[in-house]
Amino acid sequence: MKRKICVVTGSRADYGLLYWTLREIDASPDLDLQLIVTGMHLSTEFGNTIEKIQDDGFDISYRVDMLLSSDSAVGVTKSTGLGMVGFADAYDSLQPDIVLLLGDRFELLAAASAALFAVIPIAHIHGGEVTSGAFDDAIRHSITKMAHLHFTSTKQYQNRVIQLGENPANVFNVGAPGIDHIHRLKLLKRKELEEKLGLTLESNSLLITFHPATLEPGTARRDFKALLRALDQLENVSLVFTKANADTEGRSINEMIDGYVESRSNAIAHTSLGQLLYLSTMKEVQGVVGNSSSGIIEAPSLKVGTVNIGDRQTGRVRAASVIDCSATYEKICSALEQLLSPEFQAGLADVVNPHGDGNVSKKIVDVLKTVTPSDLIKK
Repeated sequence: MKRKICVVTGSRADYGLLYWTLREIDASPDLDLQLIVTGMHLSTEFGNTIEKIQDDGFDISYRVDMLLSSDSAVGVTKSTGLGMVGFADAYDSLQPDIVLLLGDRFELLAAASAALFAVIPIAHIHGGEVTSGAFDDAIRHSITKMAHLHFTSTKQYQNRVIQLGENPANVFNVGAPGIDHIHRLKLLKRKELEEKLGLTLESNSLLITFHPATLEPGTARRDFKALLRALDQLENVSLVFTKANADTEGRSINEMIDGYVESRSNAIAHTSLGQLLYLSTMKEVQGVVGNSSSGIIEAPSLKVGTVNIGDRQTGRVRAASVIDCSATYEKICSALEQLLSPEFQAGLADVVNPHGDGNVSKKIVDVLKTVTPSDLIKK
């Protein structure tokens, strides 16, 4: 009898990172893929990205509609509560052997809590990391303590999960799954990319993603305004914005993006690029700017520099290609100048990504096939 692996995806970000693991599970003769889709995937405001999952050929086993139309703290809290109700029903219907989760968003806190109460073993990807500027940090460690199998992206993170009291035999340092895309996807050529983006890329171009720092309420507009002001000082630079997630204050950032790109002929915004367009864009630009984890985890593998703004990613292991700066106009201007300098760009060829070199999905699936779920429950 096939082992049922239930994978939860709640956003464009975790789906992109899970893609090749989903493919490996689906192709395995020993495993039965169950896919629960929730969160932003089911929202038209965030691109209705469930359609992308269906276009990729995956069967959706269950939908958990939990996302309220609110980016307030109350809205996020209520969404998490609705998620727990929905996941309780989903697990009762699907009866999975293992639940697989990636990351640290509030949708996954609901998914993990419901699995814990249902006594279903949890496998967690990207545990042990530190992002001290967001409440995601506490969510990630909470999921680690609820989880039974752990797949970390660096040796340091593996050690931290063990430090949290997890059994070393169940903590596997496999690398970052997002890097699999870089090795397995055929990225778009520049001309085709420009057609799909709707923008001609200048000799200098930037990919910009900025999310609220959720442990710093009320600062999102101020900090993003400083970034937009700094971008205004750049000449002959194309700007590709991807919009913020469904986090507290995320909607205000997206409104500012819309207003900004309307006033500039060399800027464009996309609600969701999808992994192929996103990585193809990353490969062609001179830098990733903002506070997304992709600038720290995936960008170094493409030899692309990053300006990481503020504290949202503070604590993550980073390559030499990452320039950290505070969220002030002067510091962002200085970081952008360094990023676009010929000396910095020339040095990117020698960057080594500390998050591994790919083949992560196969390593994860090999473990999922060989463990005995009943042996994992009591930690």
